[in-house]
Amino acid sequence: MRLTCRTFLAGGLSAALALTFGLLGPVSAHADTVLTVVAADYGTGPKDSSQIYWQKIADDFHAANPSITVKVQTVNWNDFDTKIQTMVQNRQYPDITEGDYFSNYAQEGLLYKVSDVMTDPSNLMPAFTKLGSYQGAQYGMPFTTSSRTLFYNKKLFAEAGIAGAPTTWDELMTDAGKIAAKGHIGYGMPLGPEEAQAETLLWLLGNGGGYQDASGKWTINSPQNVETLEFMTKLVKAGDTEPNPGTKNRAAILEQFAQGQIGIVNGITTLLPIIKSAGALTDADWGTAPITGKAGPLDSTLGVCDFMAAFKTDGSKQAAIKKFIDFALSDKYQIAFSQEYNLLPGTVSGAAAFSKLDPALAPFMAALPKAVQYPSDTVWAQVKTQIQQQIGTAIGPDPKSVLDSLQQTAEKGE
Repeated sequence: MRLTCRTFLAGGLSAALALTFGLLGPVSAHADTVLTVVAADYGTGPKDSSQIYWQKIADDFHAANPSITVKVQTVNWNDFDTKIQTMVQNRQYPDITEGDYFSNYAQEGLLYKVSDVMTDPSNLMPAFTKLGSYQGAQYGMPFTTSSRTLFYNKKLFAEAGIAGAPTTWDELMTDAGKIAAKGHIGYGMPLGPEEAQAETLLWLLGNGGGYQDASGKWTINSPQNVETLEFMTKLVKAGDTEPNPGTKNRAAILEQFAQGQIGIVNGITTLLPIIKSAGALTDADWGTAPITGKAGPLDSTLGVCDFMAAFKTDGSKQAAIKKFIDFALSDKYQIAFSQEYNLLPGTVSGAAAFSKLDPALAPFMAALPKAVQYPSDTVWAQVKTQIQQQIGTAIGPDPKSVLDSLQQTAEKGE
């Protein structure tokens, strides 16, 4: 910090100092506030890197608030959790993060409550309030959201003589088998470490299961979930999916679907630009439908939200953090992010404005209010990591042992 000398001297020395300060110009009494923002990168390369998006916000914010400088670092999405965990362990706390929110940081007293760093918390999408909360207080601010639906390749369906999208597991297996018989991948099942927890949960929901029950009790190894993994194993063994789903990440599966190689996938809004970029499918060549369940299509799907969170790095920065968060969550930047990455806004006003601009995403937005979400428990971070690393091994002769291990991790963590 630069300090201003305020000692008053008499005579020539005073005049000399006055001349010196006149030549150098005024000396600031306070250094600029510097905020560090660490965000997940949603891009696929340099041209659409999230670094560009966040740097634009940082530059615009600095222009409006010259005394506050924002330093931005974006991290590959697959490495984001590990990066933040390492920074916290080393006590090198970022001021603001955007990506996964883990309530254990709130439990440890490291985060500001939303009400402390945002002017209008009521503008945050209410469906994700609980997910971003700990012990009744909200710490995570929804920044970007998404929901899941089933995508199917109409060209491959027609080639295999299939009239429409499957509604039950048995129909899905029959359809996938017909497509596989034509030399294609029937169903894409990404259980690799990128986002295995999402694909797994969609299947569990289809059998009335999930990671927890309505009361918040862990039910990972429930009979319904075991039965679900047994069916998934049956699907894989029949040759109706890609080989070794546990090694296949979502990004690769979505790319293969866009290239016309896969008949059915559980997809996300980000698949839309991938299809357009690949150029293999026209808008008439693919369709969407509700996620398939054991006995019928799901009436609620997985809703995912990535959050902003503010760390208590320095109490003197709270006002600056609040200014930046208000700025970054304004409709202008919410819409810009959603358009860039084909995701959905995390604010009420942003969602309302965005729905008018891109009606193709309306079905995904309509699903958000009743969407099922990941557990908000502090142990979820550990359970999620284990699912990403091990759920692929549940596709085999003994899925229950894998689910038992996950259940033990969840219960031990509590």
